[in-house]
Amino acid sequence: MNSSGSNLGASDVGCVLTFQVATPAGIVLQVAAARSPGTALNERLEIINNTVPLPAEELAGAAGGRQHLVRAQPGTLSVTYQARVTPGVVTAEPVTAGERVSALRPSRYCPSDRFVGFAQRHCGDSPATLERVRAICAYVWQHVEYVSGASGPSTDAVDTLLRGQGVCRDVAHLVTALCRAVNIPARIAAVYAPGLSPMDLHAVVETEIEGVWQVWDATRLAPRCTLVRIATGRDAADTAFATVISGQAELQNLEITAVAGDDLPFDDHESLVALG
Repeated sequence: MNSSGSNLGASDVGCVLTFQVATPAGIVLQVAAARSPGTALNERLEIINNTVPLPAEELAGAAGGRQHLVRAQPGTLSVTYQARVTPGVVTAEPVTAGERVSALRPSRYCPSDRFVGFAQRHCGDSPATLERVRAICAYVWQHVEYVSGASGPSTDAVDTLLRGQGVCRDVAHLVTALCRAVNIPARIAAVYAPGLSPMDLHAVVETEIEGVWQVWDATRLAPRCTLVRIATGRDAADTAFATVISGQAELQNLEITAVAGDDLPFDDHESLVALG
């Protein structure tokens, strides 16, 4: 899925989630692959609540993303999603005025207003937007160690910078906050990532470069051209794979699958790549 418009083979992606529901609960799921122009999806979403199939209300999200609202009764809730994703020719999407405004504002996990001085000193020297984004990604890659379990649900970009460690969402939040602090629109994308090890859902960053969205991954753990978009938003509050909006439910198990149809390509993590 790169800016030059080349094709890749189909990828098989999916997940299995198991919840224990304590009281009647409303849960919003974001696990389905986004609908992108030219991309073919052959998919299955199965939701079982105490052996009974449950319907899900599909809600449109940003950049082709889809949310599924489920109303579950107490007991076990299992969610199975499987998809074969066949990409077409992918080109970078234009940034709209509304997207630009949203992608410049501070947000819950990306308090960019607290990074202005730091970002200008460390990442704001180049007048070219592309070079500033590359400098930010390189700085985060060099200074934040990827450590599983190093952060929690309340960890924001300031915490990640101070601790110097985190997981993919922490890295993405820090890159996003630094970009916004030097007036570069940036947003988070949740993705399936073939090649990621250990396998999990992944978070990357999209920034505006010359009026279009380009994707960056400062963890450098998976090639960007194989990523499959799920959800897009200001930060993890918008892109979480599951959000309990009413009642009580606890995630018991999560299994992720993401396999590329072809050999994994090399990614220098500096070239321009568009996320489908």
